[in-house]
Amino acid sequence: MPRRFDLICFDWDGTLFDSTALIVRAIQQAVADVGGQQPSRETAAYVIGMALAPALAHAAPDVPPEKHPLLAERYRQHYLACQNDISLFDGVRPLLAELKARHHWLAVATGKSRRGLDGALRLAGLQAAFDGSRTADETAGKPSPLMLHELMREFGCDPGRTLMIGDTTHDLQMARNAGCCAVAVSYGAHDSPALAALEPLHIAHSVSGLRLWLSQNA
Repeated sequence: MPRRFDLICFDWDGTLFDSTALIVRAIQQAVADVGGQQPSRETAAYVIGMALAPALAHAAPDVPPEKHPLLAERYRQHYLACQNDISLFDGVRPLLAELKARHHWLAVATGKSRRGLDGALRLAGLQAAFDGSRTADETAGKPSPLMLHELMREFGCDPGRTLMIGDTTHDLQMARNAGCCAVAVSYGAHDSPALAALEPLHIAHSVSGLRLWLSQNA
């Protein structure tokens, strides 16, 4: 089957890594720690995928700016305390191996920091699985298209040959802003109606479903 996409970019949290619930709890606990009103699950989940500073500011609008550094510190502490309890979604390793066997370039485009992504890749044993990556602290955060623009430039790949896969509207809007196609997964932070509003090529409801779609369409 002819290959449609040369470069496939994945979001990390909620797409490859089963971390949505942990991130939500860490945000809620951090906001409470600094005296803010604890955000709902929906509010905390909405900001997943954004760079940390704007994400926390959005989730805790009643926390004054002078407390934002402490808020970020408390979030990191809560997240790191439990990060070893989470893992890749079932089926991610064979999915990535199959795409590599078909000679796609694979990349990560994430709202995590470089330190956070490198640690997560080590934890998952996937340091060698990806050909490139961009994080929110070394380029613009989502939904800016800059990290996709930089990855496409790195691999000499046109937008029409690039696919973004993610679990949030921030991922899909970034792809749209970059002129790339996108596929959504519904098992992460944002629900299917919100994802469908941004017209991805497909919404996968499991990793196995994503793998099947990619094998037939990517």
